[in-house]
Amino acid sequence: RAFGGGGAPGAAGAGQQQTGPRTQAHDLTVDDARAMADASAAPSVKSVSPVVNASSANAAYAGTSHTIQQFVGTYPTYFEASNDPIDRGTYFTNDDVLNDRKVVVIGQTVNEDLFGTVDAVGRQITVNGVNFTVVGVLKTKGSSGFQDADDVAIAPLPAVQESLTGYGALNQIVVQAKTPKTVDAAQSEITDILNQRHGITGSNTADFQIMNQATLQSAISSSSKTFTVLLGAVAAISLLVGGIGITNIMLVTVTERTREIGIRKAIGAPRGAILGQFLVEATVLSLLGGLLGVAAGVIGSEFKVVGVKPVIVPSSIALALGVSVAIGLFFGSYPANRAAKLRPIEALRHE
Repeated sequence: RAFGGGGAPGAAGAGQQQTGPRTQAHDLTVDDARAMADASAAPSVKSVSPVVNASSANAAYAGTSHTIQQFVGTYPTYFEASNDPIDRGTYFTNDDVLNDRKVVVIGQTVNEDLFGTVDAVGRQITVNGVNFTVVGVLKTKGSSGFQDADDVAIAPLPAVQESLTGYGALNQIVVQAKTPKTVDAAQSEITDILNQRHGITGSNTADFQIMNQATLQSAISSSSKTFTVLLGAVAAISLLVGGIGITNIMLVTVTERTREIGIRKAIGAPRGAILGQFLVEATVLSLLGGLLGVAAGVIGSEFKVVGVKPVIVPSSIALALGVSVAIGLFFGSYPANRAAKLRPIEALRHE
């Protein structure tokens, strides 16, 4: 199912895996998490946070509703392990967990959609008909792939189990190592603990999977590089098509204005003047296209795309306009050079 991971100074996580031959599969439980938190069995582990995820969480406040992508039930140690700093308010506490209090910490997307400019801290939201009091708002984290990392709500584990998920298996257990150097040791320790508790011996396939932060980061980095290459290929094809269009338009322009070129050359216009004129025209044409593209990008960034709010880097605007100028100069050079090479007598004879 889900996989654990992430956090500072170091973290690993365990999640359910439902493949491979085995005698009997075991769910991840809170008792598994308690065993991982045993300092004698796992000396490299700093904190352990059992996690459940509500599959459907419809939140409402004062007539406004929002479907939360991630509604997490866990312990307070989860915030540090998953690197979720608070912006306003506070985290919930171990006392809230023990007393099954319906309190919640929300992400910026949930805060904006439900509360707008109203301070959310201390107010009640209804989640699937159950009242939760907002005690804190997380800092903005941005998007992760196609998932909005700020569209999240985190509440005490017992409150989420009682209200939304039931007291079934955990989705994952997030484990934080004491230091970055002890991540591998922590992973080995929790693997041994789960193997022992789940009866995994010999050739039996484990009914869980453990991934550490480095593995997750490597997978995300690989996906990002692939995505970047694909976008670059699409952009390159678009620039090539646009450049060919500029070349064709300018060639037609040169043909239509052949007599004009002949007259200018006949009265003494140098080759450079003709060349410069058509290069400027091609560049202005390309630059206008670049400005329209930038305008479309700025307007589009005001809307969410598959749940992700685009962010514009100012330097990218200058880069886009610079590439537009370069495309105009490059693809306009052939028509401009052709116009500059026309002989006056032949140009004047053109009908």
